[in-house]
Amino acid sequence: MLLQLILFTGAALTLAATNYTNTPADTFSILKGPVISKPGCASKCGNLTVPYPFGVGGGSGCGIGEWFELNCSDAFDPPQAYLGNIQIYEISDNQMRISNFVARRCYDRTGADLHRHMVLWNTSATPYSYSELNYFFVVGCDDFAVVYGDFGQNFTSGCITLCSSAEGISGGHCSGRGCCQTLLTKGLQSYSAALASLNNHTNVTSFDPFDFRGASDLSDPNFMQRVLTTVPIVLDWAIGNMTCAEAQNSEDYACKANNSYCVDSDTGLGGYRCSCNKGYEGNPYLNPAGCTDINECADPNLKCEKCAGFGLLSLVVAMTWLYFCLQKRKLIKLRQKFFQQNGGLLLKQQLSSEQGLMDSTKIFTAKELEKATNNYAEDRILGRGGNGTVYKGILPNKRIVAIKKSRVMDQSQIGQFINEVVILTQVNHRHVVKLLGCCLESEVPLLVYEYVSNGTLFQHIHSNETLSRLSWENHLRIASEAAGALSYLHSAASIPIIHRDVKSANTLLDEHYTAKISDFGASRLVSLDKTEVTTLVQGTLGYLDPAYFQTSQLTEKSDVYSFGVILAELLTGEKVVDVGRSQENANLSGYFIAALE
Repeated sequence: MLLQLILFTGAALTLAATNYTNTPADTFSILKGPVISKPGCASKCGNLTVPYPFGVGGGSGCGIGEWFELNCSDAFDPPQAYLGNIQIYEISDNQMRISNFVARRCYDRTGADLHRHMVLWNTSATPYSYSELNYFFVVGCDDFAVVYGDFGQNFTSGCITLCSSAEGISGGHCSGRGCCQTLLTKGLQSYSAALASLNNHTNVTSFDPFDFRGASDLSDPNFMQRVLTTVPIVLDWAIGNMTCAEAQNSEDYACKANNSYCVDSDTGLGGYRCSCNKGYEGNPYLNPAGCTDINECADPNLKCEKCAGFGLLSLVVAMTWLYFCLQKRKLIKLRQKFFQQNGGLLLKQQLSSEQGLMDSTKIFTAKELEKATNNYAEDRILGRGGNGTVYKGILPNKRIVAIKKSRVMDQSQIGQFINEVVILTQVNHRHVVKLLGCCLESEVPLLVYEYVSNGTLFQHIHSNETLSRLSWENHLRIASEAAGALSYLHSAASIPIIHRDVKSANTLLDEHYTAKISDFGASRLVSLDKTEVTTLVQGTLGYLDPAYFQTSQLTEKSDVYSFGVILAELLTGEKVVDVGRSQENANLSGYFIAALE
């Protein structure tokens, strides 16, 4: 029986609904109005609505350009739309849902490689990029996969699946046993994926967990049959690569309809889209019949009645005042709910049990941080990652801070968030990023850190657009400072701390290239009377200590191993995991040892 590893991407909202063929309707906002396509051009292909700037018929001129013209195949009933050999499922005013191919690799019981189908995806010459709604999945046992991409700076991620028995495979969710997942970043335009096994499958062949006859049920009886071919993904799209300000002065400016306006793309890749003004609907790319006035009185849900008399006016004023009072009360209750939901009571309990910590850690209000970030404006974003977005904030005292806004998380992640807060409140070291406070009143929790202005060590080593040319003396000093911070965490902190995710991307640099260790979400406190802790394995591929991975016994040596990988990065300038190298040298630690030998 073959063992198979399957790799694919799919919409995050689709996964949440455990339905791999239909994205919830509210994910896509379809253009609507009396006219949505160019005159003389079809507005539908089968069940698919095709609004301009898209068009049906390659080379027909019905789309705004070649990458917006779809082919409608009558070989199916109903007909299906394609862009090249990619099927188009749905188009909205800023996104497109399409089919995507699956990577797979097959083995026999000896671990021999029988068949493989890899995936290379590149949209860098097109108006499309990956939406943040997509996840990267691995299905199998004793398998791991790495996805490597480029969106202006290098992006590498991946995950590991393990099984101890066929019965132990998780059903209904993707938790790491038989299936694992990681989030893809917004703005990604190209990626490649590499599939491999940790132990050549020799430790799982006895129970054949993935014979695809029921043992790998993930709440969908047709799941495996579908993912063996294609799965749906969501792409963002935009017009061109200019901003609105630049495009408005060009001859081919697309927002031609009256009563329309331009919206800059939020992918970080440039480009723009068009939208109708408030009170209008239709297609903002078409002139003159694109955006038409909405007749509110024709809507049976709206009432067009004239106010008559002072008494009615007084009633309206009173009702308005009452409405705002109720809304304010509702907002207070909602923020109290979020505070409890995000572990506020637990955090207060943890901080009050540690002398002095409550005084040194500020609890910010949601209103304070909204003002500090200009309501989380796009131009305040410092960086995006799998766990959330970091914004630049300016407090009323003019102090610049970094505000980490987590993604919406479930109750199982609250302990990890509280863990990072409690650990950082106990740390006081010049080479560890300082936590200033947190906010629990919003839907997602927020952490406020000192602002470290010069990016990450990863960016300085690997970015194509190098931020700086670090001298050898700087390399040595940064390594020494990072080592000193780890030594402090292991030996000098009031309770020893094992970081558990030491890597160059978690080593920040300030304006003087001083190193500061960050991101303590996975860290663990270790009692003074213990030398090791048994935990679920957590870390980043390439930096993960093999001994910890094999035994689940976490010690300070796990951090030391990861720090050694950073030293290899500094010495060689090579990526920690690089699918461009041969399979046996894809991991930097093995590659480095082989080079020494």
